[in-house]
Amino acid sequence: MVWLFLLSLCLTLESVQSQGSSQDAFIIQYLERRLVQMEERLSLCEQNTMSATQKTYDLSSEIRGYLSTLSILRSEVKTQVDSVSVRVDRMERELEYLEDKIPTQSDIEMEEALLQQQIKAAELEQLKKKAEINVENDCSMALTQVKSLKIVKKAGDPNGCWFKDPSEGSNKVYLFSGFRNNTILEYKSLKSFTKTSTLPANEVQLPFYWQGTGHVVYNGFLYCHKADTPNEILKVDLLNGTVLDSTLLPGAGHLPVYSLNPNTYLDMAVDELGLWVIHADPEYGGNLVITKLDKVSLAVEYTWDTQCRSHDAEGAFLICGTLYVVYSTRYGGRSTIQCLYDIHDTIHSNESPVMFFPKRYTSHSSIHYHPGDKQLYAWDDGYQTIYKVETRSNAQMTSK
Repeated sequence: MVWLFLLSLCLTLESVQSQGSSQDAFIIQYLERRLVQMEERLSLCEQNTMSATQKTYDLSSEIRGYLSTLSILRSEVKTQVDSVSVRVDRMERELEYLEDKIPTQSDIEMEEALLQQQIKAAELEQLKKKAEINVENDCSMALTQVKSLKIVKKAGDPNGCWFKDPSEGSNKVYLFSGFRNNTILEYKSLKSFTKTSTLPANEVQLPFYWQGTGHVVYNGFLYCHKADTPNEILKVDLLNGTVLDSTLLPGAGHLPVYSLNPNTYLDMAVDELGLWVIHADPEYGGNLVITKLDKVSLAVEYTWDTQCRSHDAEGAFLICGTLYVVYSTRYGGRSTIQCLYDIHDTIHSNESPVMFFPKRYTSHSSIHYHPGDKQLYAWDDGYQTIYKVETRSNAQMTSK
């Protein structure tokens, strides 16, 4: 078709040339422009055809790749289905085996009865432990009044603790400054400590840091909360600073033991019955928990959950197995004992009047009871103070 068209054009050109007129020359130019346009369109058509062919090839290659992937996936699915089928068969066999092994109702009842016997035996064992604490230590005193206040000295940081070793025959005084430190100041006696110019008899540098203000020294051994641990208690020989034993107190370390003393998580205490530790447990609504420890091995002898709250508490101490909790406000003022817990169950908070502390500065950062002196050694905004306490027998308290 193209060649016929070109041939007709040539004939036409010859005819036009023969005429030699100007009008024919114009027609020739027009036809030449049309030929150029047709050549351009033919070239564009060829390019589009090549592009479509390439796309078709690419699409075909992509489809072949998808088909290969689908084939692989089909093989994997088939393998997984076969595996699931094997597992189902195995499970059916195991279920049949378990059905044969399920005990009868009578066997279940026997196991429940045995479990109840074991629970009762464990409860009885706990009651025996509690009874042993009561029998081995004849102590029937109860606090009736915090009588007077004596400011002994002002030393160290605004927060800290100080006390005498409550063991019989010991007059040594110990000072712990701050919430976190590894230095302990030891004085020969309270008289020596009172003198401003007197240097401590010994400055103990421990190989670790203690935390809080709840430490005690008992029979020459330090019992303290190790820093950077939630609930680790250490027993340390103060002669050489070596750790003799340690224990982790269950349930402790999640809350400060007293809300007004937020850096103390474990508060050690000593009374006529021995060594104790006080802490707050979130599982009991943040109420205080007291635990009796063996002073030699740090083993837990017994634990009591009290109804005394840690909120607004600044400290606590024990006398003859009775916990006395001291409350105040964040802004200081009069401290009061508003809650107590007696492990012997002979006196109760609702039967005991609220007891007030004599006027002092702010909030106590520590309070330690000395069973020999019948005094409280307290730390009040950097002042080392002593409170004298008055006690009576539990029989007198009950008769009243």
